[in-house]
Amino acid sequence: MSIRTTFFAAALALAFLGAAHAEDVRAIEAKSIHLGEISGIAYSTVERDGLHVVTTLAQGEAGTPIRIVSVLAPGQSVMLSTAGVAGAIEISRKGDKLYVRRAGVVSN
Repeated sequence: MSIRTTFFAAALALAFLGAAHAEDVRAIEAKSIHLGEISGIAYSTVERDGLHVVTTLAQGEAGTPIRIVSVLAPGQSVMLSTAGVAGAIEISRKGDKLYVRRAGVVSN
């Protein structure tokens, strides 16, 4: 089974989670992300230097997956967005909890 197939199988299995409005995500629990034609999953792991948020995104089944790793200290967040009107996803850390929520369209 290829990495791409595994990635999409995991994404489909988690699709029922849908978009969140500040849902908390426990370490190692995956959260489905949808930004228009771009979709993927995010999960976190606790490491010595902080909470590592691992996000894998791809466009459709044929798109090349990209992996983004962010290290968040308490109170920090990372915003994921695409060009156009797909909106954005904000992943934030409050204390030892990770929250994922849909944010409005990001502009410069």
